[in-house]
Amino acid sequence: PDSITKEKLVVLKEEGVTRISINPQSMQQKTLDLIGRKHTTEQIKEAFALARECGHDNINMDLIIGLTGETAQDVRETLAQIDALSPDSLTVHTLAVKRAARLNAEMDRYRELRSKEAVEMMQACQDYTKSRGYEPYYLYRQKNMAENLENIGYAKPGKEGLYNIVIMEEHHTILALGSGGSTKFNFAGTNRLERVENVKSVKDYIERIDEMIGRKKKFLEEYGGYI
Repeated sequence: PDSITKEKLVVLKEEGVTRISINPQSMQQKTLDLIGRKHTTEQIKEAFALARECGHDNINMDLIIGLTGETAQDVRETLAQIDALSPDSLTVHTLAVKRAARLNAEMDRYRELRSKEAVEMMQACQDYTKSRGYEPYYLYRQKNMAENLENIGYAKPGKEGLYNIVIMEEHHTILALGSGGSTKFNFAGTNRLERVENVKSVKDYIERIDEMIGRKKKFLEEYGGYI
């Protein structure tokens, strides 16, 4: 939310982007501060309103349940604030601590604060989405997830994200832009999948943008007829 501007939203709309995500993770400012997120809850609301003003009519929001220090009541309060915005889809992620994450790097500090109410939180999300007409349309699991739960995507009818469905099976070519992006080329009629990756550093990506484009171009020149 803290990197969204009107200019970016206008460009996305004018260039045919049909679905965007504005991801709060939580609407509890204390949580955002604790986990090191730079945006505020007010910025989330302002960014969402600005996106609507610019004509975006398919907006997803991501939430994370099981965040450090949060209770099930915190999640219910987050859902109440999300309800006022009425996003077109809502993706509920269960906390999965990744190797490089701040929560993992400072685990001793956070150990006693980690949520113990993940199941109740997930139930609150399921109750909320059902009451507002959202339907679950995709699900996946990751390693180290709280209470062995899952990530679930909910959407209002007609607002499902096709990308979220096809990426699960990896049977579709996906072009990735930006630092850290991994393009996946699927070879038609086979199980072959080739990746062409971008450098992770934003600085390096900007300085080497022509090289990043060249990697994809070279691959397509060699194998485009098979994709």
